[in-house]
Amino acid sequence: MNSLFNARPCWPLPALPALFALWLTACSTPLPQVPATVQVPAASPTAVAASSTIPVQPEGPSGWSQKPGWAAQRFAVAAAHPLAADAGYEMLRAGGSALDAAIATQLVLTLVEPQSSGIAGGAFLMHWDGRQVVALDGRETAPAAADERLFLKPDGQTMNYVQAVVGGRSVGTPGLLRMLEQAHVKYGKLPWARLFEPAIRLSENGFELGSRMHQMLSGDPQIKRDPQAAKYFFDAAGAPLPVGTLLRNPALAEVLRKVAKGGSEAFMRGPVAADIVRRVRGHASNPGLLSEADMAGYSPKWREPMCSDWRETWRVCGFPPPSSGHLAVMQMLGMTAQQSAAQSLDAGLPSAAWLNRYAQAANLAFADRAQFVADPDFVAAPGGDWASLLAPDYLRQRAALIGPRSSGVAKPGQPGLLKTAYAPQAAQPEYGTSHISVVDAEGRAVSMTTTVESVFGSRIMSDGGTGLVGGFLLNNQLTDFALNPRDAAGQPVANRLEPGKRPRSSMAPTLVFDRRDGRLLMSLGSPGGAAIIHYVAKMLIATHDWEMNVQEAISLPNFGAFNGPTLLEPNLFPAGTAAGLRALGHEVVERDLTSGSQAIMRRPAKDGGGWLGGADPRREGVVRGD
Repeated sequence: MNSLFNARPCWPLPALPALFALWLTACSTPLPQVPATVQVPAASPTAVAASSTIPVQPEGPSGWSQKPGWAAQRFAVAAAHPLAADAGYEMLRAGGSALDAAIATQLVLTLVEPQSSGIAGGAFLMHWDGRQVVALDGRETAPAAADERLFLKPDGQTMNYVQAVVGGRSVGTPGLLRMLEQAHVKYGKLPWARLFEPAIRLSENGFELGSRMHQMLSGDPQIKRDPQAAKYFFDAAGAPLPVGTLLRNPALAEVLRKVAKGGSEAFMRGPVAADIVRRVRGHASNPGLLSEADMAGYSPKWREPMCSDWRETWRVCGFPPPSSGHLAVMQMLGMTAQQSAAQSLDAGLPSAAWLNRYAQAANLAFADRAQFVADPDFVAAPGGDWASLLAPDYLRQRAALIGPRSSGVAKPGQPGLLKTAYAPQAAQPEYGTSHISVVDAEGRAVSMTTTVESVFGSRIMSDGGTGLVGGFLLNNQLTDFALNPRDAAGQPVANRLEPGKRPRSSMAPTLVFDRRDGRLLMSLGSPGGAAIIHYVAKMLIATHDWEMNVQEAISLPNFGAFNGPTLLEPNLFPAGTAAGLRALGHEVVERDLTSGSQAIMRRPAKDGGGWLGGADPRREGVVRGD
């Protein structure tokens, strides 16, 4: 495995035999085969409390809706909500580019999936123009007035997570619109204002409130405490509006009109920015430090994508730091490279023997992640190059620590000659996102993961100074920094908060290419906090090593480890899998792992060519295309 590639990607698509059918017929606990939404039982509270190294779920489960996979010949868009996918499809049919479709999709997600992403959040975007992959960083930044003690109480103790998140303290400078605007200048085909039409239309005319948003509102006691959000999402008695309610958002429609006409400046300066800052700094119980100067001064960053050869045929391109996604995914794939497909599956599902090695590799990768990864504009890479974490010799050294039984909690390695001066970051919650994948008729592609961080972000809704009902939710991205910036000895954490810094992320938008001829093979990604890393790794392993199509790969049961217990999605593995892992020394916790993966994969000629799109049965996503 080569560690890093800055050259133009060049890579073959494996055959796709009927492993999935074997799984469905042979597995003792197959995927639910029902068209309706089915509740997947959660793990017991006792099991989840077994270790503090189990990440909190970004968004809870809202059932299982079987997805068929969608074939398309010329273009396709995969998104987390049907109305958002429809908006992207409308742009593709109008002759728009993949980037145009992604922008229109994102704007509708602000309306229909506000708990996950929106125009007051951030995103990482991977773009392929047919010749070159680029990475554009629209991650939020820390306000100029903030410092590493932002989430420490007067006595020096760390705030609990809810104290930190809810209110203005956690709001970072939003970067999404500035980033999308810069990308549109280079890669857009349709006029900027045209891309706003579906979201404005839906905001004005209304959309039916879905069961997933209703369930998120019902389960969150904080969102209704914001007066603007309470007027929009709840009835006079304080109950969430019922499923099927026609939800209109005139405030968002007016803000979108301003940005459609005036560009991102209409959001980052003037009345919209002033209203955002007023609500952040004037929050009744937890004011923040965001300023109008922070808003006006935000700038996205064009970063060098990380492209890594994997197996004999694929080149996997992902986002560099401040994302930890690509590094952790490729570390895990590199450390498990010797596992054969024949030894990996038991009745079509990952076997206990395979999961034993995978979980140990994950623990090693997450130990390195906690030690090293942060904003590269503030923190030096180990050995002076992030490629050191993927160097073949280093991965062989780390893989040698994987034994026949669980090796327990892993320690970070030393990929460079000099030992790092930073302390490892303690485990803390990471939250939700949304993902968009697009391929267009001219072969361009987008993979974009986008977020407001926690469910409903900071639980602050801005009307953009319009005085109308509704609006958009503000992010809580600053809680992706280390809440406790130093260890007991006073040694700093790499991912501590500093003015203007971007917090570390797990987002892993990914593009896959054929190494031999340079063809694009796949656009993929997922929400899920730290578990994004596992969801993306699962899709790559299942499509390549296990020769599944992309929908089969997404629908596989989820699994993971975060340098602690090994997690399995409940009721989807045979009982013998957990027992086998426990026999190998693993602490096994069965709990919900609510991914929201979206992906589009090139179909082989024997299957009709074109593309196959997949969406996660655990959420509302769909694929649209021709």
